[in-house]
Amino acid sequence: SPICRPPVRREAVALHPWLRVTLLFSLLWGQVSPQCPDSCKCAPDTGTVDCSNAGLWEIPEGIPPGTVALHLERNHIRNIPEGAFGDLPHLRDLYLSHNRIDSLASGALRHLGPELRLLDLSHNLLRQASKEEFGSTQAKARLYHNPWHCDCTLQELMESLNLEPETVNGIICESSVRVPLVKLLDSGVNFCSLQRKTTDVAMLVTMFVWFFMVIVYVVYYVRQNQAEARRHLEYLKSLPSPRKTPTETDTLSTGF
Repeated sequence: SPICRPPVRREAVALHPWLRVTLLFSLLWGQVSPQCPDSCKCAPDTGTVDCSNAGLWEIPEGIPPGTVALHLERNHIRNIPEGAFGDLPHLRDLYLSHNRIDSLASGALRHLGPELRLLDLSHNLLRQASKEEFGSTQAKARLYHNPWHCDCTLQELMESLNLEPETVNGIICESSVRVPLVKLLDSGVNFCSLQRKTTDVAMLVTMFVWFFMVIVYVVYYVRQNQAEARRHLEYLKSLPSPRKTPTETDTLSTGF
């Protein structure tokens, strides 16, 4: 009797190659898709990398090069090394607020791309910073709530940056009179001219001290020579006068 075989389902056979292609595509996409740093959340569709409040002590490695917005706020980051963001040419928004940043390496922010629009360094421990560390960035900068030491270097930095207007009054001179820096500058205070005057005064004081030391040395040298000469003269006076020998006395007597 003929053996009855179940009918072959052509739909299942037709779908099998498509499943293999889908699986292969998924594997390849997983290999080429950018990695996301540990403790961070990445959204490739928007270019956002969120590493906020992640307990980080330094800038994480492996940030996707296509990142547009990078959130690093509310961590324990203490410093920013040179070239930390050099591999992020499309970065537009960089959030570094509420950390413990107290120093910036030379050129730490110099390699930020021209597309950067916002740089948030508020609520940190920065006391000093210079133009060299920020480079030529034109992004809106937030620098308020830092214990700034107001001097000529900080004044030049503030004049070169594009500070966010509503946050300017939060840049306080913590090391002096606790007054907003912008108010001091508006009142006519110029830290650079004060520094130059202080330098000139210091130079004059140094020159005066140097001349005074030279005069003191000359007076001391002359007095020492006079004392030596006086002691030598007294020594000569204390020597016995030479006496005439008997032969010379007899010769003189015979002559007379």
